[in-house]
Amino acid sequence: MHAYTAAHWGIYEVEHDADQRIALKPFARDPAPSPIGLAMLDACRAPIRVRRPSVRKSWLEQGPRAAPERRGLDPFVEVSWDTALTLVADALRHVIGGAGNEAIFGGSYGWSSAGRFHHAQSQIHRFLNALGGYVRHVDTYSLGAGRVLMPQIIAGMDQLMTQHHSWDVLAAHTRLFLSFGGVPAKNAQISQGLVGEHNVPRGLRAMRAAGCRFVNVSPVRQDIDTGGPVEWIPIRPGTDVAMMLAMAYVMHDEGLHDAAFLSSHCVGFDRFIPYLMGHSDGQPKTPQWAEAITEVPADTITALARDLTRTRSMITGAWSLQRSHHGEQTFWSLVTLAAMIGQIGLPGGGFGIGYGATNGMGNAYARFGGPTLPQGTNRVAAFIPVSRIADMLEHPGSSFDYDGQRHRYPNIELIYWAGGNPFHHHQDLNRLLRAWRRPPAVIVNEQFWTATARLADIVLPATTALERDDIGYSSHERYMVAMKQAMAPLGQARNDYDIFAELAQRIGADQHRSFTEGLTSSQWLRRLYEESRQRAAAAGVAVPGFDAFWEQGLIDLAVPGRSLVMLEAFRADPVKHALRTPSGRIEIFSERIAAHGYDDCAGHARWYEPIEWLGGAQTQRYPLHMLSDQPFTKLHSQLDHSEYSRANKIRGREPIVINRGDAARRGIADGDLVEVFNDRGRCLAGARLSDDIRPGVVKLSTGAWFDPASWSEPGTLEKHGNPNVLTLDVGASKLSQGCIAQTCLVDVRRWEGEAPPVMAFEPPVFVEIDFPAVPA
Repeated sequence: MHAYTAAHWGIYEVEHDADQRIALKPFARDPAPSPIGLAMLDACRAPIRVRRPSVRKSWLEQGPRAAPERRGLDPFVEVSWDTALTLVADALRHVIGGAGNEAIFGGSYGWSSAGRFHHAQSQIHRFLNALGGYVRHVDTYSLGAGRVLMPQIIAGMDQLMTQHHSWDVLAAHTRLFLSFGGVPAKNAQISQGLVGEHNVPRGLRAMRAAGCRFVNVSPVRQDIDTGGPVEWIPIRPGTDVAMMLAMAYVMHDEGLHDAAFLSSHCVGFDRFIPYLMGHSDGQPKTPQWAEAITEVPADTITALARDLTRTRSMITGAWSLQRSHHGEQTFWSLVTLAAMIGQIGLPGGGFGIGYGATNGMGNAYARFGGPTLPQGTNRVAAFIPVSRIADMLEHPGSSFDYDGQRHRYPNIELIYWAGGNPFHHHQDLNRLLRAWRRPPAVIVNEQFWTATARLADIVLPATTALERDDIGYSSHERYMVAMKQAMAPLGQARNDYDIFAELAQRIGADQHRSFTEGLTSSQWLRRLYEESRQRAAAAGVAVPGFDAFWEQGLIDLAVPGRSLVMLEAFRADPVKHALRTPSGRIEIFSERIAAHGYDDCAGHARWYEPIEWLGGAQTQRYPLHMLSDQPFTKLHSQLDHSEYSRANKIRGREPIVINRGDAARRGIADGDLVEVFNDRGRCLAGARLSDDIRPGVVKLSTGAWFDPASWSEPGTLEKHGNPNVLTLDVGASKLSQGCIAQTCLVDVRRWEGEAPPVMAFEPPVFVEIDFPAVPA
């Protein structure tokens, strides 16, 4: 009988030798296993692990809430669990008793665990709700603009992700696959929760074998691999909307659009046409107009528009499209274009949002609610859009717009973070570094000494997935996994659940009872599984009892013969199966959004000039557009310290892909260290030259652990290659306030002289001091 563990990168087999030494092996049933997770084992034992509770020196010497400006500069003092938990409990009581729960920000972002019980975000939110609530975030960095827009014009992102055409349907029916931003297999190594089978590579190859034509509109040639020819249209970054509008113009001008579908299944097309044809603003959105913006030839745009209407066509957009200034317009334009073609709801036709963004899109496995830890009730109404954390910390009490409403940023006195690394996810990290030092208290549960941990007042060591029992599950994947503990916790690490249970006990009996409900971790696993088993039965899926599941280690949730056609029922009967939009139909024009009166997001898809782009005046100073995509060696910044990730670096820095011509003009050779810079910051990276990226564009993948030359003054050289010292911390629009990391201009120059050492993977300095005993 095999033992298994699971991660975002897949399922892995756990083997023990005669001396009980463990090894991880790829899951034998996975057709394309990811190598990332194989590096977990050694990474979990690395010197950078947080081994004991640690407190910032000034906090102990000068008292709680002392010298927040010293975060990142002070050494740490390792203390007992009793001391650390008492300090945390006291800090929480102080804030709740004074400013109230609205002064606590419950931070957790990033996919902390494939396990559904030991999911740090669920754990910390349940804990803080047991204390009375906290300020939460909404939406995601990945899909900030899309999550706000899409429910109002067609369907919510979670609903769409579970409905995408399955790969067998695409292979059987799709004859033209047009991708904006590609279908990157490197991104599809992962899925929220776990990956059972990596299906994207074989799905694309099956489509190619069936005769599908592929067209990739992207600044990067290699972000789709079909095993065969792909037509590459190297568009100028951030201008996809203009190209989509021009194709829509051609369809309408030549009478190629499906007027019947637009009438029966959509609303507002008549309100969109005056803009498209130039009647309302004097500028027809012709292919010639788009060519000047996109640098895609007008004849290419015209021919592609015609081809889309002549065969079964799928238009798909990468999630990265909407991580840009006015990012809502990319998805809205894509849906509008697909509606004009009229194939939405037909097998292999219509649109997709994010094939390849994760492994889950295109899977057709059983769907039911898996094991889920309830988070309780949050009695605090205040929230922020997830990517507006620096705004909140810098400007408490100021107002912000979001989805038609005006809100105010709360005044945060305590950040409690568990799961994730904001000094990876967030933009303009120099600004965040300044803002992070404003709240009086920062507490972090963490496994490794990331920048977030270094910038905390109290750090509590948390276990990794290999050090605890859990249940692995994803609603988009084939298997449910009994994740049995494979190794003992390193140092004094504890499970988040045990940490929060002890804290709740110290704060009060009612809080402890509310958080634990009198259950141990193992009892919670059994309960959550059995509740999920009932939901599976209601969905027609039979799964064994908990003991049998735990013994066999794996449940196969495949449904033989099951295929998916997205929005099939809606197409068949748009009245009986109406959408959840205000009109029940696809909203080419949204009365709701138009009523907000926003100057940066009108009631229909349109072109807005980005705040930074290669067609703007800023190119005189910063002539390169920087893309910051997902790396192929890790998920976000997770396991950046692993040998697998470090082997891809150049002289210890993250690689930056540069067009050969751009490099030659700057005297840069392959493997050189380069400085990437703009007005917001600068970082070092290793040059990797390529003909597969268009001129004027560079690509610096995310995930390098933040490593400034000096922690004392924001804005110093970042030594490791973190692109988010360069990106813009501005909301996509008043509608969503989403992340716009892909809107970023930079320049690059060869680094001369000795390079400073990378210190990102070195633990902080520890000291021993005498401090007053903390009362229990």
